[in-house]
Amino acid sequence: MDRHDGFREFVLARQQALMRTAYLLVGDAHLAEDLLQSVLTKVVGHWSKLSRDGNPEAYTRKALVNQYISWRRLSRPELPSADPPEQGASHDEATLDRIVLRQALAKLTRKQRAVIVLRFWEDLTEAQTADALGCSIGNVKSQTHHALARLRALAPELAELRVQEEVAR
Repeated sequence: MDRHDGFREFVLARQQALMRTAYLLVGDAHLAEDLLQSVLTKVVGHWSKLSRDGNPEAYTRKALVNQYISWRRLSRPELPSADPPEQGASHDEATLDRIVLRQALAKLTRKQRAVIVLRFWEDLTEAQTADALGCSIGNVKSQTHHALARLRALAPELAELRVQEEVAR
């Protein structure tokens, strides 16, 4: 039995979800690929123990977030702009909302952005998020509160959008 048995299958099954998380964390597709690749390189070294005793997905997600928070390679920061990237192109409202949200996320601290991604995109509980970040549940609640307040200040139109969606239901 090879010590990497099941790793390839794990990566094939979870690659899209892990890539989405990496992209949401760094905001750049190429940097997300680099981040995920560096994490998977570390995970494969622990694969025999993870596949036997642990939860490989939770471990990989935690490694992804920790690597993102401490990663020095983020040399190309996102450059938020008040204008959509392609001037003159027609964009629907959902696309514009995504652009505004991405720009607002780029202005959060790395830990705040990680909390928002894990809690609201990955739909993790506070306890799961705390485990992934290696901190207390209280810290997750505090970081979430501060991150959401910052997002509301940076992009108040997104909060109004959410209220409109709830009224329409």
